[in-house]
Order: sequence, then structure tokens, then C-alpha cells
Amino acid sequence: MFPSREFLESAAMCLYEQCEYPAVRYCILTKLLGKKAPEELYRAFLYSDIVEELYQTQNADGGWGPLESKDYTVKAKFPTSAVAISRCLYIGLGKDDRDILFMAKEYLEGFLLGTAKEKIRPTNERVIPSRKALVCNLLEAIEPNNPLCDQTYYEWLYIAERAFEGGEYSYERERAAQHEVFGTREDRLVPMQVSLLLKRRENIPPELEEAMLRHYGGHANERGHFWDKTPGKLPDSFYYEKTRRWMYTFNYINMFRGSALFLSGAVDWLISNRSEDGLWDWGPQVKDPWGYFNYFSKNRKYKFNRKVDCTMEILSLIKQYIDNNS
Repeated sequence: MFPSREFLESAAMCLYEQCEYPAVRYCILTKLLGKKAPEELYRAFLYSDIVEELYQTQNADGGWGPLESKDYTVKAKFPTSAVAISRCLYIGLGKDDRDILFMAKEYLEGFLLGTAKEKIRPTNERVIPSRKALVCNLLEAIEPNNPLCDQTYYEWLYIAERAFEGGEYSYERERAAQHEVFGTREDRLVPMQVSLLLKRRENIPPELEEAMLRHYGGHANERGHFWDKTPGKLPDSFYYEKTRRWMYTFNYINMFRGSALFLSGAVDWLISNRSEDGLWDWGPQVKDPWGYFNYFSKNRKYKFNRKVDCTMEILSLIKQYIDNNS
């Protein structure tokens, strides 16, 4: 059964009615349903605990500590700047909302301009192109078509076009393209920057996106990411210790148009496991730290927060699934 937009709105409003937390309600209206939030709700969201926490912990340079490498000598709420920026984006903050992401944008641009205080240590030849791609991926999410990302974006578009020339992936062609563009020599490649490429989907020929879906989406469908359970091997029960982890694989495949090719069964499985109260719940056995920064409240001790996190992630996936397969 393909989920309709009416189903999405009904399920989203079910959470809206059960959860009065302003960050959740604001995200439901604006990100999931594409509606304008009432001014009162917008103000409540801007000064909610989750936004206030991001505001108070942000450094003067616009970051939250190191960009990507966690400093284990510091007990920080957000271990890296990339984690904090991703959380800003996840909860629906805009570039001008209390200037949090505006400052983060300037912080990220410093890496591309060479003005950032944090220096990238090139421990191997793949570090520089990998870090530039990470920075541009975050920048493009904050401010689409940022001109500072043009060179990096088109380098990866060229690599992708070479790798999938003729509609089939070739490791040898990608290696040759990466060696040409980055001046690298190792056989080990920088992972293809799919998320960055799809940030400017208008530049991607449909046949290239389909080829990437069949290759990368097919690989994720067959093997998953870092674990053995995949969309094609789901258990009967939603309450399973690995359930939270599979969302990484689901969301990865779901970046592509036509993701129903691999995800139709998984989406049916998710919908069929909706609880009687109209929400979804990971269950108490899920203790996956990778979901930690998706919560919509600072307090993570309550069972209801687990339901909110689970429901918001599944609704976000369903929305993108509808958008990419309509």
C-alpha cells in the first residue's frame, strides 16, 4: 500500500494532538506538512529548551567544538559541530532563527575559505576531499546553492558521471576519476558523496540518479550499513533491538527518487507497526546512541520522548518517500 499525503497528515496531526511540546508541533506543521506555523508557536519553538540548548552551547566562532573528530577530553553536550548542525536541521531551524545556523554557516565557510581556526590534519590523502564534501553537504542544507560549494559539487558530479558511464557502475572508472580530480594515488576511494549530489538534484540526469539508486540503494538493500539486517529481511516484530539502526539504511535508500523499488516492503512494515494510539515506539529494548541527537527534548528519561522520536523519524521518512515516489 502506497501511503497517501492524507495518511501522512492524519498521522502527523495525531502526534500534534498528543504532544504539546512546541518544537515537535512546529516541526510537524512546517517540515512535515509544509504549513505556516502560528506566530505564537514559532516564538515558543525559538525559545524552547532544545533550541536554547543549541544557542547557549554554540561557540563564538559558530561551531560546537571540533567539526568532526570528538575530543574525548571534553565532556560536551554535542560531541562535534557536525552533530550539532545536523540536529539544528533535523528540528527545523532556519538560517535566520536566532542566528544559530547563520553563525554555523560562517563557521563552515571558514573551512572552504581557509580562515577557520581549526586545521584539518591530512592523515591520509583522502582526508581533505572527504572533509570538504562534509562541509559542503552541511552548507548546502543550510543555504542551497552556496557558491563556495560549486567547485566541490561539480567535482563530485564529474566523478559520478564517470563512475556510472553507460548506466553501470565501474570501480575502475571512479578510481581513475578520483585520482584525476583529487590527485590521489591509493586504491581506496573517498565514499561517493550521494547526499551532496542530491542537494542539487536539478543537475542530476534522471538516468544517473536511477543508476545510483540501483547500485548504492541495491547494495544497502542487500547488505545494510554496518549490520546484517536489511529492508528485505525484517522481523515480524517492530520491537527489536536493531530496529532503530535500520532507519539509517532506510533513510539512505530514501534519498533517491524511485526508492520504492527497494523500500516498499519496509514502508508497509513500518505503517503496519503503528501503535494503537496512532504513534510509533522503538520499545524499551532500543538503546542505540545513534538516535540520541534526534530527540526533541533535553529530557530523555521519559517513555513518551522515545515515542516522539520514533514517530517523528518514521513520519519524516514517509514524507520523503511520498515526495520521491509520487
